[in-house]
This record gives sequence, structure tokens and C-alpha cells, in this order.
Amino acid sequence: MRKVVLVLVLALVSATGFTQDVTNNKFGKGLYNVIAKDSSYSMKFAIRMQSLYIGEWNVNDTDGVSAGNSQFLIRRARLKFGGFAFSPKVKYKIELGLTNRDISGASSHTKNAPRLILDAVVKWNFYKNFTLWAGQTKLPGNRERVVSSANLQLVDRSKLNSNFNIDRDMGAQLRHHFKLGKNFTIREMVSVSQGEGRNVTDVNLGGYQYTSRLEILPFGKFQSKGDYIGSSVKREEKPKLALGGTYDLHDRAVKTKSNQGKYMENVIGVDENGDDITGYFETDITTIFADMMFKYGGFSMMGEYAMRTAEQDSVTNFDGTKTGKYVSVGKGMNFQMGYMFKKNWEVAGRYTLTEWDKDITGKDAQTQYTLGLSKFFKGHKLKVQSDITYSTTEDSPDSDLIYRLQFDLHF
Repeated sequence: MRKVVLVLVLALVSATGFTQDVTNNKFGKGLYNVIAKDSSYSMKFAIRMQSLYIGEWNVNDTDGVSAGNSQFLIRRARLKFGGFAFSPKVKYKIELGLTNRDISGASSHTKNAPRLILDAVVKWNFYKNFTLWAGQTKLPGNRERVVSSANLQLVDRSKLNSNFNIDRDMGAQLRHHFKLGKNFTIREMVSVSQGEGRNVTDVNLGGYQYTSRLEILPFGKFQSKGDYIGSSVKREEKPKLALGGTYDLHDRAVKTKSNQGKYMENVIGVDENGDDITGYFETDITTIFADMMFKYGGFSMMGEYAMRTAEQDSVTNFDGTKTGKYVSVGKGMNFQMGYMFKKNWEVAGRYTLTEWDKDITGKDAQTQYTLGLSKFFKGHKLKVQSDITYSTTEDSPDSDLIYRLQFDLHF
């Protein structure tokens, strides 16, 4: 890991040395942007970081507020590369994570190595409005997940996202868009992926994951791709609306949350000595998302609905006995809105509900109410965000109060 980071730093220093006469870069547009003399390639390099404080307390109606816990951490620190290769129609993106949160999840399936690579994808616009993506990147899932963590309206994503999103995977995506009339825009996306998340090095287990998404923008495109930016940093002069829906089928999934969660290990037989033979339980998992984004002036609103079902909810051994593990089946909804004032202060609120199939998971429904206040100095590239969340769990007398403060810097 240290060797990889050292090589990247040395490469950056070398590149900067050769391009130090370039002085017209602007903040937020990358540290440098190089285009080959013969225009055969380009590369833009950028870095970003998020420093976070979290304080959490248990709120009990009879005993008052209990002594809480707190922590400071570097939530994210990343290196980003992008540009085109050979032709402007062949673009690429590479994003590397450096913090423990970014690279966690090492297992035998990743050769016990840190999961350094977030994105490594090539995008080929091979014909008119058709673009083929190949590599590792985010699947076309729920809107909140596809919004970059650098462009979130509140400090972090909602519980709906952490419980139901389909995140990143390795495979291929085909994307297309067209217009009806002058502004009405429709986007279609289909994806075939390995179905076990990012940086997996083992052979494919179970089946593949198939994702399709449709987006409708009846009033035309947002400014600066604002339908995937959490706040109204670009104040739309006319109302803009984006509607989206995703259907995801994971054939013979081996993890508890489709391509996320834990591997569902079980006993698939016994050997000649009577010892258990372990393997992986397989079941078809379906995930559905519906979402929207609306912006007008300083006002923004986003809503999402998610549902996950499985052909077989409980993990069983070959003889039909239950292992105690289960697929995280259930549904959730998230609704948030905010208003950006003229001096780039924003007030935002969020309501999130996650409901599990209690008969299968044994989990109670959870509700969260979040209120946020943010100051944007240079859009999402330089900002300070804070929020406070009141979290309750069904059939529990206790509630949690969570305060977060985050500084975000993105060159």
C-alpha cells in the first residue's frame, strides 16, 4: 500500500515539474490538466478530502441523555484521474481511496489486500448517443448513491442508501439518451456485472447481476449535471425535474445485500469422513428503486424509495436446516429538501424510514429526522457542513441523537 502511494506521489511531482508553466488552472478544476501535443490523450488530476467529527448520545425518556461517544476522522481522502485516450470519444476515470474507511473490506476474496481502487472505467461513445462503459464503477442504482460523496446535500448519505444500495461492481454498462421535442430527455441504462462488489479477485460465485435504469427529464437537462448534485449550487432559472427507476436482478446471489453485505456461507454436503463441506448459499435477489430530483432557484428536493426481495429469504444448509443468516429484505424511503440562500448558506432537512421484514430479519423499523446547515465557499469544492439527526427504532424505548460536522476540500 505504501509503495503504491509513493509511486503515485512521485508521478504527480514529476508531472507537475513538467507542467509548472501552466498557471491558468482554477480552483475546483483539478490540480493540472495535460493534453498531448498531438491531442492523442489528456489527463486531469485532482485530490479531495473530508475531515469529520461525530458525536452520538443515547436519549432516554426516563433517564435523560446518557454519556455519549465522539470521534474525529478523515472520512475520505482520494486521488482522481480522468481524461480521454486516443480519441475524445474514449474517456476514462480512475479514483483511488486512501483512508481506512475507503479501503476497508479486505478478505480472501480480495486476496486479503486493501480495496484501494474505487473506480477504473473506460467510457466509449461508439455510435451517436450510445456509450459503452467497461470496468469497475458505480452501477446505475439509486440516485443518492450515484451522487458523488463530494456533492452531498447533508454530511453523509441516508440509511436507505447504506441498507439498500447496489454500489460499485465490475462489468459492462450500455447507456443511451434521446430527446422528444426540444427539451424532453430520456436516458436508458443497462448493466451486466459480476455481482460481488469491487476489487474481487476470485472467480465468479453464483450468477451475474443485471441492472436496468430509466430516467426522464421532462423540462430538459439540469445545469452542470445538477440532477446528480445534492444542493442547488447552480440556481435553475426554470423548474427542472428528473424521474428515475431502477430494476436490479441478481441471479443466484451469494451475499446478504445482493452484491453488498456478507457472504452467505453454508454447508453444501459431507465428505466420506462425515465432515461438513462448506460453500455458499445462492438465491435470486431483486432490488427496485424509484427516485426524483427537483430544483428551482435556491430550492431543491430529492425523494427515493427502495425495496429488496429474495426468492429464498433464509440461508439454509443442504439438508434444509437454517444457518441463522438471512437476506436483508425490506423497504425504505428517503425524502429531503433544502434552500440555498443568496450568500451560499443552505438549510436542509431529511426524513428516512427503513422497514425490514421482521419475520425474516428480526429487525425493527428505524426512523431518522435530520436537520442540516451548510456554508458553501466555492460550491461543493470547498464547504463546511453540519447536521443533527434524531434516530428512533420501533419497539425500543431509547433514541439516538447524532451530531456531525464536516469540512470538504476538492481541488
